[in-house]
Amino acid sequence: MTLSLLLEKILTQAFVEAFPDLNVLSQKDGKKSKIIVTEASSAEFGHFQCNYALQIAKPLKMNPPLIAKYWVEKINELIPSNSEYQGIIEKIEIKGAGFINFYIHPEHLAYRLTKSIQDRSHRFGITKTDNPLKVIIDYSSPNTAKEMHVGHLRSTIIGDSLNRLFRFFGHDVLALNHVGDWGTQFGMLIAYIKSFVDNEKTTASEPLAFEYVLEKKIANATLSDLAQWYKASKKTFDADPEFKKQAQLEVVALQSGEPTSLTTWKEICEISRHAYQHVYKLLDIDPSLTERGESYYDPMLAKTIEKLEKVKLNGQPFVVISEGAKCIFLEGFTNREGEPLPLILQKSDGAYNYSSTDLAALDHRVNEEQGNCLLYVVDAGQSLHFQMIFKAAELAGFYDPKKVRIEHVPFGLVLRNDGKKFKTREGDTERLIDLIQNAIDKAKEILQNRNSDLDPHELQHTAEVLGINAIKYADLSCNRESDYIFSYEKMLKFEGNTAAFIMYAYVRIRSIQRKILQKTNAEDMNNAMEAMFKNEAATLKIIEPSEIALALLLCQFEDVLLKMQDHLNPSRLTEYLYRLAEKFHLFFHQCRVEGSEEQNSRLFLCYAVALVLKQGMELLGLRSLERM
Repeated sequence: MTLSLLLEKILTQAFVEAFPDLNVLSQKDGKKSKIIVTEASSAEFGHFQCNYALQIAKPLKMNPPLIAKYWVEKINELIPSNSEYQGIIEKIEIKGAGFINFYIHPEHLAYRLTKSIQDRSHRFGITKTDNPLKVIIDYSSPNTAKEMHVGHLRSTIIGDSLNRLFRFFGHDVLALNHVGDWGTQFGMLIAYIKSFVDNEKTTASEPLAFEYVLEKKIANATLSDLAQWYKASKKTFDADPEFKKQAQLEVVALQSGEPTSLTTWKEICEISRHAYQHVYKLLDIDPSLTERGESYYDPMLAKTIEKLEKVKLNGQPFVVISEGAKCIFLEGFTNREGEPLPLILQKSDGAYNYSSTDLAALDHRVNEEQGNCLLYVVDAGQSLHFQMIFKAAELAGFYDPKKVRIEHVPFGLVLRNDGKKFKTREGDTERLIDLIQNAIDKAKEILQNRNSDLDPHELQHTAEVLGINAIKYADLSCNRESDYIFSYEKMLKFEGNTAAFIMYAYVRIRSIQRKILQKTNAEDMNNAMEAMFKNEAATLKIIEPSEIALALLLCQFEDVLLKMQDHLNPSRLTEYLYRLAEKFHLFFHQCRVEGSEEQNSRLFLCYAVALVLKQGMELLGLRSLERM
């Protein structure tokens, strides 16, 4: 149990005993009330705080400081009688208008860290959940035949960090890449490929022309080729009515499984897949990410619409025809003019759209995959769409919100220094692969200036880790729902809340370990530390203020991960790692490790910091370095 949860348990039991005739813990404003303990806002207010006395002053009709006084008296009576609570709290203070401040005993901090370091599972004492969920996370979602761009960055790395976190806690996670691989754009692209060979137009009556295109154009094409052909097909589609009709027929042919169209589509998908898998490998995205494009749900669309058409609300049909289209009108959703906003399921021409696909996907994920936690990591611009999808699915009985957690995990935009959308000089959205390569190149230049003695192989590896970590950390360290300005200069700094600063703290600890243990191999160092700690477990002592501050923060690692899981915001973990690195550097400057009387104890404390930094970085999808 975490420190904050343990304190909440003590406080709740003491409060019930101190005020047995009052039921404020069971009801507050019609909802269940809970005593919350938070980290102290400042060192002068102890280690943890509780302001519940202020919250319940009105229902108790008592002065908050007086409530706190009776409450603390009961806590002091309770602790000696319960072995679980003994030795945890060093001091309790009542401050101001009734705030209760707690100081944790340094010996208890040492005890907790000892147990965490001795954890043979290398999880820093954090246990897996007793109630694993089937978690389905939808993220990344590039579009087939288009280059991955900067807009895909946030979905990919936020989704990846949530995937890693839920797996860490022992949940059964299905990470899904909902690729845009179906629809009108493929009719346009296939029609263009069939019709144009070396800029010469052919006709459908020339069967050899398509075979030539498929062999010479598709089989050897790159994603850049497909992207250029798509742009050209879009221009032709908008300008040429004959081509537009041909493209629409290709959509019908593709959806009906016509062999040549289907073969071309598969080739296009494979070229695209190869390109974005290269990006995922560079970004070290968890390979468990499973591609399941829009085409996967296409066979389910008609049945999904049929299910929705059978639904009646208050005796009225759920699905109605509006201007020839099948729609759902949900209460509370209107357009700018205040008119009812339709959720279109099927267009008047019979075509399906994103809404029909997303409803089919949700139904499948809940009722076929048995998912009881569905997360959609998609940009904030799609918030209204998902609100309507989730509400429609709930009303249709696709899921019970009391049993299934379904959330849109929105995120903001990536902006240039001028606050505008990140684009190239030509006005196109910046390719993600270019963004990554630029970060690696700039990291290499910085590393060369800092240490010109690095051999080429080590330089390249270090630059790749630093450059990619810098991009990912800069993104994850921002509040997920906020826009942020993308700056290579800021993200590659070795000071402040950056990946380099976190990495450097870890590298410094490894350097301390190498000097003291006389080991150069990372595995040998870890083995030596484990053997040393096993033999001298009682030597971890927390005495100096900077040691206490560092130990206290280490003991809050699990709390931070639980909050990240609740709020689905990786910035909670990045902020924690930044604070941990800061407190480690302060400790390092104030408490000598090598050659001091407290060498072993402080080495163990350093080791604990290294374990948490490494685990924290891994959960964010960042790689660590032994030297930098």
